[in-house]
Amino acid sequence: MNKQHVDILFKLLRDYLTIYLPKQRCLSENTIKSYRDTWNLLLDYVAETNKIHIWQITLETLNSYIISEFIEWLKNERNCSNNSINQRLAGIRAFFKYAAIQQPITAMHMSDIYNIPYKKIDKNKTVPFLTESALSAIFQQPNTEKKSGVRDLFLMVLMYDTAARIGEMLNLKVCDLDHNSKTPVAYLTGKGGKKRIVPIMSKTVQHYLKYRKLYLKDNEQEQFLFYTIRHGLQMKMSDDNVARFLKQYAKSARDICDEVPDSVNPHMFRHGRAMSLYRNGMPLALLSQFLGHKNPETTLIYAYADTEMKRLAIEKATGSTNPINTKIDALWVNDDEMIKKLYGLKQ
Repeated sequence: MNKQHVDILFKLLRDYLTIYLPKQRCLSENTIKSYRDTWNLLLDYVAETNKIHIWQITLETLNSYIISEFIEWLKNERNCSNNSINQRLAGIRAFFKYAAIQQPITAMHMSDIYNIPYKKIDKNKTVPFLTESALSAIFQQPNTEKKSGVRDLFLMVLMYDTAARIGEMLNLKVCDLDHNSKTPVAYLTGKGGKKRIVPIMSKTVQHYLKYRKLYLKDNEQEQFLFYTIRHGLQMKMSDDNVARFLKQYAKSARDICDEVPDSVNPHMFRHGRAMSLYRNGMPLALLSQFLGHKNPETTLIYAYADTEMKRLAIEKATGSTNPINTKIDALWVNDDEMIKKLYGLKQ
């Protein structure tokens, strides 16, 4: 094994994750975490598959064959969607592009990786979202007699009300929630550091005030709104923590509402809120701003998904004089032989 090639790979990875992405590209913490997670997954997979240590992985090890196998593993073993897989592949490609600029000798590796195609995305695919009945059932599950139950319920209610991504929700600080103004709002920081102001409902403010009494101090405006205590230290709550209690509440909610999906994740709250607003008349352009979509076309997934709304609109637009509404007599009217056959009186 060429030790120099080992050093090249990990030196490039270190500089890419700690210098290039945060300081030169100025990417958000969440975006950098996504890149880092991708590479942790990939390196762990390669080490396990090849029965080697991570430090033994080289640029030559990371060929198109092993990365193609990694992508299939994401699909088959981790049940990742094509969107998620494409994001992982984009993260791998981006690193090799950076590597080729920093070390021209690695350009052949970039060319090899870029031959791996992205997974096909069905733009008309229905997005998984929580119906209002499912949400109501889930909101009933936290035990608000307990401190943690008050926290969990408030987090879910705020996440739904603002349609925030889980990263946006967990990055909120106390000062980012203005509940005293005439129109209470949350200040969210989305992808690429893009900020937006989202109004919150009065019921959500009530949940917040109850939560505030138990968890927050007035003089700590810069503390994270949602946190956990680890080894005596106050730390930002992790998305794993949220996933854990969501799974628990969804499981118990399923006993009282069959509309609760088998698997519930934070993004379903965002989709559920968006679908509810769309069904109640919010224009797609305004919904796009509310959700913080960089590309307004992204918001079209809710129009594609809502087949029930399409059906109701078609029915409303199809007047009573339309030929499709012409009354059709039943097949058995004035046909005694047909009636006998239908009731088994005649074969």
